[in-house]
Amino acid sequence: MFLFRSNLLAAAAKVGSVAITIGLGSAPNQSARAETLPGQPGAPYQSMPSLAPIGTRVDHYLPIPKEDVTPAIDPKKGYRSQQLGRGLYMVTDNGYQSMFLVYETGVVVVDAPPGYSAHIRQAIAEVTDRPITHVVYSHAHVDHIGGVNDLGGHPIIIAQEETLRLLERAKDPRRPVPTVTFKDHYTLKVGSQVLDLSYPGSSPHEPGNIFIYAPEQKVLMVVDVIFPGWMPWRRFALAKDIPGYFDQVAYIDTLPFETLVGGHVNRVGTHSDVRTQLEFMNDLKTAAAAALKSTPPGEEMEAEDRPNLWAIYDNYIDRVVVKCVNAVTPKWQSRLAGYDVFIWDQCYAMEQSLRID
Repeated sequence: MFLFRSNLLAAAAKVGSVAITIGLGSAPNQSARAETLPGQPGAPYQSMPSLAPIGTRVDHYLPIPKEDVTPAIDPKKGYRSQQLGRGLYMVTDNGYQSMFLVYETGVVVVDAPPGYSAHIRQAIAEVTDRPITHVVYSHAHVDHIGGVNDLGGHPIIIAQEETLRLLERAKDPRRPVPTVTFKDHYTLKVGSQVLDLSYPGSSPHEPGNIFIYAPEQKVLMVVDVIFPGWMPWRRFALAKDIPGYFDQVAYIDTLPFETLVGGHVNRVGTHSDVRTQLEFMNDLKTAAAAALKSTPPGEEMEAEDRPNLWAIYDNYIDRVVVKCVNAVTPKWQSRLAGYDVFIWDQCYAMEQSLRID
């Protein structure tokens, strides 16, 4: 069962097929307070959403929408491959995604997530016996490139110059520094195949996070920004710049791709997926803005806590987020896979950005 922040009476409720437990205070705050010690859970906020908040344990989550269910991974293989065009393939474990491009005398690999990197050569061998000659880093995060040593050989490694800077600082043997770097744009032409690598000047996710475009195949790979059919990873995929994240999602929709590889989740995407994510983000922004405007600081607090400035803002922010979650849930909980997992994170990040960005 979901465990909400309360040690008072519990009552069962339902959200679709998901059972939850909500603490119900039958007495005013003062009575509830008398039963708890400072810093301990008390009565829930007014209008507490039925979805488990951060820090609570869940017995099961909302089901994945049918349209986002994809073929299961064969546990004996640990991956599946999908052809995206002439010589271009995605490799995935239904959680992470990488690509490889076959040309006349070799293979280019884009990212090597460590969860299945030991199988990438096996996936390539199903298509060709040509060697891996180049590796492209989408960005520096270890969860996307930390398995590059499993590829073997001595490929040319290409990345944006900010990725070089971050990897030199990290000094991580799992992530060899790139041998070729660029600032704004780099065209990798190998045989009759082309990859256009570009850096839009900054990245809301991490410095150096690039766009990888296969023009013949009309495939765009942008990692940790678009999550086709799914709730984005928590707090807008840990975006350092949330207004910039909004701008980048809108910009991606203007590009001439037909297939999008986002680096995560269990399927590729389309322009429709980009627009759906942007629609959700804009609804979230509207809901958080309305909640900020309609929520006075200091309500639902005991008088003795009011001198505690941090407590006032903790209470205020929590109540803003409660309103935000309640506002967007009816429309979106059945449309985005994993909605209930990260909706609280997204509302917290959105209200914070609206207050200070």
